[in-house]
Amino acid sequence: MLLLMIIYLSFISLGLPDSLFGSAWPSMYNLLDVPLHYAGLISIIIAGGTVISSIFSERIIKRFGTGIVTSVSVLMTAAALVGFSFSRVFLMLCLCSIPLGLGAGSIDAALNHYVALHYKARHMSWLHCFWGIGASLGPIIMSAFLINRNSWALGYRTVGIIQFCLVAVLFASLPLWKNNNAQKTSAQQNKMNFKQLFRIAGVKHILIAFFCYCAIETVTGLWGSSYLVMAKNISPEIAAQWIALYYIGITSGRFISGFATMKLTNRQMVRLGQIIIGIGILVLLLPFGNSTLLPGLFMIGLGCAPIYPSLLHETPQNFGEEHSQAIMGIQMASAYIGTTLMPPFFGWLATHINFNIFPIFIGTILMVKIVITEALNRKIDSKNKML
Repeated sequence: MLLLMIIYLSFISLGLPDSLFGSAWPSMYNLLDVPLHYAGLISIIIAGGTVISSIFSERIIKRFGTGIVTSVSVLMTAAALVGFSFSRVFLMLCLCSIPLGLGAGSIDAALNHYVALHYKARHMSWLHCFWGIGASLGPIIMSAFLINRNSWALGYRTVGIIQFCLVAVLFASLPLWKNNNAQKTSAQQNKMNFKQLFRIAGVKHILIAFFCYCAIETVTGLWGSSYLVMAKNISPEIAAQWIALYYIGITSGRFISGFATMKLTNRQMVRLGQIIIGIGILVLLLPFGNSTLLPGLFMIGLGCAPIYPSLLHETPQNFGEEHSQAIMGIQMASAYIGTTLMPPFFGWLATHINFNIFPIFIGTILMVKIVITEALNRKIDSKNKML
C-alpha cells in the first residue's frame, strides 16, 4: 500500500509541469521577443524527448529498475523547471526542454505498466487522477504569480522547488522498490522486436488511438489559454485561471472514474468519455458569449478523464502480459508523437487563420479517435474468437 502511494505521488510530479507552459506562454512570448506560435517548438522538443525515452523504456527499466528510473526522471524535470525560471532567451528554454522531455517517458511507461499489470482498473484511474492534481495545481500556481508578482519565472521556480521535495521522498523510498519482487514483470520475458510487435493484431489501431487522444488533451491544455485570450478577449491572468478548470475536470473525472470502473468496462468508460468531450465542444460553440467557456472547458476535461487510463489498463488484456511492457512503451511513444506534432500544427494553423477554429480542430480529431477505437475493438474481438 505504501508503494502504491509513492506511485501516486510520482504522478503528481508528472502533472505539475505539463500544464505550466500553456498557462505561462501568453505572458512569456513578448518578454522573450518571439512569435506566439513558437510555443509549438518547445512542445516538439519536450514531447520528442519523451518519445525517445518511451521507446527505450523497456531496456532502461530492465537495467536500472522502476524505482531508480522514477527518482532520476523526477530529478531531471525538477532541474529543467528551475532552468526555465532563469531563462531570458528562447534558446535557453529549448535547452531546458530536453531533460524535461526525457524525464517523462520512461517513468510514464514504467508506472503505467506496473499498475496495469498488478492493480485493478480503479487504481489506474486514480493514478491518473493524481496526475490531474499536479496538472490542476500548475496553472493555479502560475496564475497566482502572474497576478501578484507579474512573474512567470517565479511560478516555474516554485514548481521546481516542489519537484525537488518530491525527489527527496522518491529517493528515500528506493528500498521499497528493491524489496518488492512484484516488479519483475513480463517485460523481462518479452523477446519481440519492434517489427514483430507491429504485426500483432490491433497494435496499429491502438497507436493511432493514443495519438488522437493526446492530440486532444495537449492541444486543449497548451492552446486553451491562447484561445481564450486571442478569440474571446480574456486577459492572460484570467485565462490561466480558467484553463485550470479544464485540468480540474480531468482530475475530478478520474477520481469518479475509479468508482465507475467497478460497474463499467474499460471500453464503456472510453465511449462515455468520448461522448462527454463531444458535448463539451458543442458547448464551446454555443452562441451565448463567454458564459459557455467555463462549462465547455470543464466538460472537455471531464470527458478526457477516463479515456487514457482505460486504454492503458486494457493493454495486458488486449495484447497479452508477455508483450504488454514493450507495447506500453510504444503506446507512450505514439501518444507523445501526437503531443509533438499536433500542438505546433494547430499553432501554425490558428496563426494563419484564427483561434476560433480551436473547438472545430479538436472535434475533428475526436471523430477520428472514435472511428479508430471502434475498429480496434472489432479487431480484438475477432482475434479472441479465433483463440
